[in-house]
Amino acid sequence: MRIPLPTFPGRAPGTGATGELPVAVRQTDGMRIELATAPGDPRRPNEDYASVALPASGDGGALVVLDGVTPPEGDAGCAHGVPWYTTRLGGALLELTGSRRDASLADCLAYAIARTAEAHSSTCDLSHPLTPQATVVAARWDADRVEYLVLSDSVLLIERTGGGVTAVLDDRIDRLRAEGRRVGPLRNVEGGFFTAAADPAVTAKAVTGSLPRTEVRALAALTDGASRWVEVFHEGDWAACLGLLRKEGPQALIDRVRAAERADPDRTAFPRGKAHDDAAAVLVEP
Repeated sequence: MRIPLPTFPGRAPGTGATGELPVAVRQTDGMRIELATAPGDPRRPNEDYASVALPASGDGGALVVLDGVTPPEGDAGCAHGVPWYTTRLGGALLELTGSRRDASLADCLAYAIARTAEAHSSTCDLSHPLTPQATVVAARWDADRVEYLVLSDSVLLIERTGGGVTAVLDDRIDRLRAEGRRVGPLRNVEGGFFTAAADPAVTAKAVTGSLPRTEVRALAALTDGASRWVEVFHEGDWAACLGLLRKEGPQALIDRVRAAERADPDRTAFPRGKAHDDAAAVLVEP
């Protein structure tokens, strides 16, 4: 399916990152925004993307977090690579999420995937199963609603004003592994799991929803390199994770993950695919 590209060009607003970034803080009219990201290996480019946009009107905002999928060694059909892809897709999605408030987050992601695919369709094999791809978390808020979208294994935490933290998860990978199935061959196929790659139709597989703005106290978006503090190292639950983000900030969460990784360099106590992974975390108190 081909989705028409939007006619409005432009560079994405906000603060984007695919390299190592110290904590960024922005405070305005009581709004708190902090983000941090760091590569798992300083010798390799960071494949995560984290960005936040605030409209000139001052009404609401948007966040986008992507985790680029590291392909195995060999030909992936693309001359550009994963960092290029996450930067292009993340920038397009942030722009569309902020400027096209009439479009759903799923539609914004579909347009962003189509735009990014168009940018390298003449030079790369987008049908290759290892064409650059990424997990996605996006959220958008205004005075009335908070909208969200999660695709694949990054996570969005929602703290409610009445208490409690909800983790919005796309748990397809976890369910496949629990069934003892090999995950690799099941990427972007029915009965498997889904990532943003070159097909805009994948957005129909995303976990989406919305809440009244008055019910949301805070949002936190994490790639799995940051969420492993909960999911791999079991240092605390999701509520404790959000509490750490609020008290000490995203960089502190990443620092604690790095400490846990260094304490288990052989991955024997805490089995995981990579000893150290790229990590990104965003905290917003809108």
